[in-house]
Amino acid sequence: MEACIPTSEIPLSYLRCMDNYAIAEQFSLLAKLMDIHGENAFKSKSYASAAFTIEKLKVDLSAIEPKQLFAIKGIGESVGQKIVQLLQTGEMDVLKELIQQTPAGVLEMMNIKGLGPKKINTLWKDLHISTIEALEAACASNNIATQKGFGVKTQEKILGSINFIKESKGKFLYAQTEAFMEAFTLKLKEAFPAAQVEPTGAYRRQLEVIDQLEWVVTIDKDELRSHLQRMGLRLQEDTGTKLVMQTEEGFVLSFHQATNDNFGTILFQTSSSTEFLEAWQAAHGLDAQASETTIFEASQKPFIPAYLRERKSIIEQTNFDASGLLQTSQIKGLIHSHSNWSDGAHTLEEMAHELIRRGFEYLVISDHSKAAFYANGLSEERIKQQHKLIDDLNKQLAPFRIFKSIECDILADGTMDYSDEVLASFDLVIASIHSNLDMEEDKAMQRLMGAITNPHVHIMGHLTGRRLLRRPSYPIDHKAIIDACAAHHVAIEINAAPERLDMDWRWIAYALEKGVLLSVNPDAHSLDDFANIKYGVLVAQKGGLTAANNISSFSRAKFEAWLGK
Repeated sequence: MEACIPTSEIPLSYLRCMDNYAIAEQFSLLAKLMDIHGENAFKSKSYASAAFTIEKLKVDLSAIEPKQLFAIKGIGESVGQKIVQLLQTGEMDVLKELIQQTPAGVLEMMNIKGLGPKKINTLWKDLHISTIEALEAACASNNIATQKGFGVKTQEKILGSINFIKESKGKFLYAQTEAFMEAFTLKLKEAFPAAQVEPTGAYRRQLEVIDQLEWVVTIDKDELRSHLQRMGLRLQEDTGTKLVMQTEEGFVLSFHQATNDNFGTILFQTSSSTEFLEAWQAAHGLDAQASETTIFEASQKPFIPAYLRERKSIIEQTNFDASGLLQTSQIKGLIHSHSNWSDGAHTLEEMAHELIRRGFEYLVISDHSKAAFYANGLSEERIKQQHKLIDDLNKQLAPFRIFKSIECDILADGTMDYSDEVLASFDLVIASIHSNLDMEEDKAMQRLMGAITNPHVHIMGHLTGRRLLRRPSYPIDHKAIIDACAAHHVAIEINAAPERLDMDWRWIAYALEKGVLLSVNPDAHSLDDFANIKYGVLVAQKGGLTAANNISSFSRAKFEAWLGK
């Protein structure tokens, strides 16, 4: 489950409940900061251990009395008091003090690949490097490679990670902006009920990463500027046709000025890619129109939603119909979810009953394999125990069905984490890479091809290992992978976790062209994560995916038939 996002970090997030994952993350951060400061190693290890314990608990800490909390094995009085403080105030004094004592640049170093707390301690305390800029300069002058415990490869990783952080700065996941966009739009409409106000830009195009939020408005510019400034926003730019404002944290909000007569044209222009817009203007021109609908009617073209206005090729399609693209309501079963048998928060029974309540037909439970020891991966003996439980539950829950699956690690040599005999005991196998992600393309391809050619693998999971804005993809040849999947009848996952959305939507069209089935899967670790499906569907629509080519849209009967093949 995604942890709570502090409102101090981004202006458009909202505080969720302080769940176990968020609490565990606070203790994990505390342990790392203590190591960075060179404090008592025994204490930092105890907090790291507490984080691990809390993350695995089956009981929600926010729902129990403090006395019960202190009695939980692995928590105790000291940790328990800090948990109570977190639940009551959203903060932990000892963590807050450490953060205040840590330079902002040192805190940023915690996001750099290849730097653990001990290396950061060396950089800060011994080399007196306390900013990302100073670290980058030290790497550029080859000063880091010569330090004990670092070396040339670590230095190269640090530089690459710094570049990635720079490129990600000021950007947010679509899912992080959604609540703010909806609330802010509503407030604008309430403040100016006679005006037209519509979201546009990257958000309307359903892009996975957003660098600014944009609106098209017919509000008088001076009135709008005064209103926004009263809300605490700072004026960054006034071009005459666009107001650009900033929040206190520096996040950019842009407001494109329009009239009732050209509102549709401005909305069309600001919610199309450069490639699409230039091709459209060359083919059809673009006059002032009150609505987008009339733009398409005047050109005698079917309406193209903003999320498909990316490539010019779509303009040339004569039989285009967006109405047939995948909808969230067409998802019939949840494939790729984790229970508390590995690193999920809920039992199989709880997950199944929640899905039945929501009207789903089946659950494909895909807990982690044994190599993922950090996620409580399943040993061969525990697999047998889980399968027995699933058999018992299926008798009780029919016609709803839980399918036996596994998210099996692809090992460093391209082999799978279990023997063929064990893999054959599952209804479905998802193959994913979780370890040794720092690879050249040939190594990544060797591992992925090893899984694709394994006869027991059904679906390739989160194909490039990326974590948007947090970790780059390992390099792969998408066409070669898709071609191999087509040849071996292996499907590809569109992992719907907002920070993954992997396979990238830009490759969906090629996969469909080659006849490869895709599957929008939530990678859920809690009941709340079932909602991830929405974000997978949004990017699936951008790629042109229909329910017919999406496995998780199959009815239970059709899914069973597909497995039977």
